[in-house]
Amino acid sequence: MNEESKGLWANIRAKRARGEAPAKKGSEAYKKAVDAAEKINAEEGVNEKTMCEVCALALMEDIKAGKIELTEADYQGRTVKLGKPMQGDVKKFKVYVMNPKGNVVKVNFGQKGMSIKKNNPARRKSFRARHNCDNPGPRTKANYWSCKNW
Repeated sequence: MNEESKGLWANIRAKRARGEAPAKKGSEAYKKAVDAAEKINAEEGVNEKTMCEVCALALMEDIKAGKIELTEADYQGRTVKLGKPMQGDVKKFKVYVMNPKGNVVKVNFGQKGMSIKKNNPARRKSFRARHNCDNPGPRTKANYWSCKNW
């Protein structure tokens, strides 16, 4: 491989930036890309395990940079949707979010048995002022999600 080439991931990102769709599996372009990747890996002596680690690192960088948003994750042995409020068990609502460390946490918010009545402008204004909804804090806190609901 020559020194001028930027690499496979650089080409993929450039193609995405131009708005081009990736090659569909089974197409001629896809087969050519797979053959080219295998050839590059053979020249560089990259085995499957090393390539997986490289891919995983690139994926983690994209997630941390906010280029890719996760929609599902594992929480206590089951798959849950991230960032989508749902009917709660302990409180009125619950939502699963990922904290800065990368762990999935459950955030409970709202008082059971109480109706929200957010359609009343006076109540909405009072709630938002009382809970400082202009600066609700991080997504891992109940105040953020309460303010988002209001």
